[in-house]
Amino acid sequence: MMAYEDLSKKIIAGVGGKDNVKSVVHCTTRLRFKLKDENATHTDELKDTDGVITVVQSGGQYQVVIGNEVADVYETLIRVGGFADGGSVPDDYEDGEKMSIFDRFIDLISGIFTPMLGVLCAAGMIKGFVAMFVAFNWLSENSGTYKILYSIGDGFFYFLPIVLGLTAAKKFHVDQFVGMAIGMALCYPSIVALNSSKTVLSTLFSGSIFESQIHATFLGIPVVMMSYTSSVIPIILAVWFASKVQAFAKRIVPTVVKTFLVPFITLLIAVPITFLIIGPVASWLSDGISTVCVAIYNFSPIVAGLVMGAFWQVFVIFGVHWGFVAVMMANLASQGFDPILGLSLAASFAQTGVVLGILLQTKNQKTRGIALPAFISGIFGVTEPAIYGLTLPRKRPFILSCVAASIGGGIIGFAGTKMYMMGGMGLFSIPAAINSKTGVDGSVYGLIIAMAIAAVLGFALQMLFGYKSVDSNDKQTKVVETAATADPVMAGGVSVETTPTGAATKVEPNVTYNVATKLSSPETGQIIPLSEVKDEVFSSGAMGKGVAIEPTDGVLYAPADGEVALVFPTGHAVGLNTTDGAEILMHIGMDTVELEGKGFETLVQKGETVKAGQPLVKFDIEAIKAAGYPVTTPMVVTNSKNYHDVKLAFPAATEVNATEPLLQLN
Repeated sequence: MMAYEDLSKKIIAGVGGKDNVKSVVHCTTRLRFKLKDENATHTDELKDTDGVITVVQSGGQYQVVIGNEVADVYETLIRVGGFADGGSVPDDYEDGEKMSIFDRFIDLISGIFTPMLGVLCAAGMIKGFVAMFVAFNWLSENSGTYKILYSIGDGFFYFLPIVLGLTAAKKFHVDQFVGMAIGMALCYPSIVALNSSKTVLSTLFSGSIFESQIHATFLGIPVVMMSYTSSVIPIILAVWFASKVQAFAKRIVPTVVKTFLVPFITLLIAVPITFLIIGPVASWLSDGISTVCVAIYNFSPIVAGLVMGAFWQVFVIFGVHWGFVAVMMANLASQGFDPILGLSLAASFAQTGVVLGILLQTKNQKTRGIALPAFISGIFGVTEPAIYGLTLPRKRPFILSCVAASIGGGIIGFAGTKMYMMGGMGLFSIPAAINSKTGVDGSVYGLIIAMAIAAVLGFALQMLFGYKSVDSNDKQTKVVETAATADPVMAGGVSVETTPTGAATKVEPNVTYNVATKLSSPETGQIIPLSEVKDEVFSSGAMGKGVAIEPTDGVLYAPADGEVALVFPTGHAVGLNTTDGAEILMHIGMDTVELEGKGFETLVQKGETVKAGQPLVKFDIEAIKAAGYPVTTPMVVTNSKNYHDVKLAFPAATEVNATEPLLQLN
C-alpha cells in the first residue's frame, strides 16, 4: 500500500499537480486524466517512474499506463489526491465535451435507442408479420391468435415512452425508475382517455397542423392534451428536464432523506411541467419535423431516393443514420407512417451484391472467410462487416455499392414505399412496408424489386469494375505471414526482437527467469503480430510481449491453469496469473471500455481458480463492430522480463483455434 501511495504522489506531481486535474478515470491498464493544461506535465519523468509503464497522449486524454494493478493505484490515487466525487466520471465524458452540437445529438439518439434496438426491431418484425398474415387472409383481426400476436408487437410501441424513459434516464444520469415513472404517467389510461374526451374547453391553433384541444386543467392552468403513446421526443425532453430537477433536489435535500425525497421532488415538478409545457411543445416540434420531411419527400420522391440510397452507407460510417431514426419515429408518431427511412433499404442489398462479387473474385482465403459471413449478414440488413471488413478498405467496391444503392433508392421513391412501423432490417424490413388497411400493394412490390435490382446491380458492377481492387490490398496478410516466419517475432528477455521494418535490438535485463511454459490460444481466429495492433500501448510492447488474435468466435478462454487476477467491470479485459508464474492480460478489442459492458458477458470473477480452456468471457463480435470498435484481442505476458523468449509455438501459423498451443515462454 505504501508503494501505491508513493507512486500516486509521483503521478499527481507528474501530471502537474492536483489543481491541474479536471477528472481522472481508469480502464483496464491505464489512468485516464483530463487536464487543464497538458504543457504543465512532466511526461519524461513520469515515463521513468517505477510502476509507470509509459504515458500516452491521445484523444484529449493524458493516459498513464500502469498495467494490471491500475485499479489499486487508482483507488490510492483518489485517496491521496483528495479528488472530489471519487475522481470518477463516465467513460464517454471526455469525448462528449469535444463534440459539436450535431455530434451530441447523434450521440444522444444512439445512446438512447441502441440498448433497446434488438427488441425494437423484434417487436416491429412481429407487428409486420401479423399485418402480412392479415393481408393474405391467413389471420382474422377478430381471432385470439391475432390479438395476442399483435399485442406482442404493438405493446412495445404503445408503451415506448416507458422504455425510452429508462434509456434516456441512463443517458442523462437520472434515476432510471424516475425516467420510467415519467413514461408511465404519459401512457396512463386516464391521461390517454383525456385526449379523446368529448369535453373541449378551447382549441389552440385551429386550422393548422398544430391544432390542439384543451380538455382539462391543472391547478386552474389549461393543459394542452396530446397523445403520448408511441411518442419519442416528449419523453426524451421530459427526462432531460428531470435531470436538472434531480440535480437541484440533490443539492438541497439532506442526505438522510435523499433516497425518497429526491425522486419525490423530481416527479412532482417534472411530470406536471411535462404535461403543461414540454409535452405540447415537443409534440408540435415532432409534427413540424414530420411535415418538413414529408414536404421534401413529396417534392421529388425519386430524387430523395437516389440521394438517400447513395449516401446511406456513408451515414452509417459516421453514425449520422441515427438522426434519421429519430425522424422516422417522429413521423410514425404524428402520421402513422414514414416515407424517409424506407429509401435506404436497398443499400444493404447493394452492399451484399458487391460482397458476393468479392467472394467469387478473391483468391485470398482470409478475404473469403470474411466475405461469406458478411454476405449472409448483409441479407438481413447488417452491413458493418461488409463495409469495414471488405468494401471500404478497398474503396472502389464501396463506391460501386453506393451507386447500386442509389438506383435502388430511386426505385423505392418511384414506388412510393412507406414504412408503417419500425421493423427488422434487410429481408425482415419488408413486412414493415405493408399497410394493415390496404395490404400488399404496388409500394411493397416496388420495395422488393428495388432490393433485387440493387443486389444484382451491385454484383454486376463489382464483377465488371471492381475486380482489380479485390486482392490488391493484402498488405496486412503479407505482414502477418512475414512476421509469423521471422525468428523470433515477439521475443523478450535477451532475445533479438525483429520489428516490422527489419530492425533488431538487443535487450539484456538482469532478472530472475521463470520456468518455461506454454500458453494456449484464448480465441479462434487470425494470428496478428502485436506490432500491428492499433494501440500504441500494446503495439510498442510497453505492456509486455505477446500476440493478438482477430477472433471469429465470440468466446475468450483461459490460456492456462491459474487464478483470475483481474476482471474489468465492463467485461472487455481479463488478467490471469498462471500456476507456472506467467502474468497474462487479455484485452478484447480497442477502446471497448466505451461500450460500458454492452456486448460482453463475464463468466468468471476475480480470485477464481480456472483451468486451461475454461470460458472466461462471451462477447458479441457483430454488436461490437457495429458500434464502431475493432475486436482484435491482444494477449500480453505482462511479466515478459521474467522470460528469455516469448514466441509463437508454431512460427509459421497464421490461424489458430481456441485452446490450441499459441505461445512458448522460455
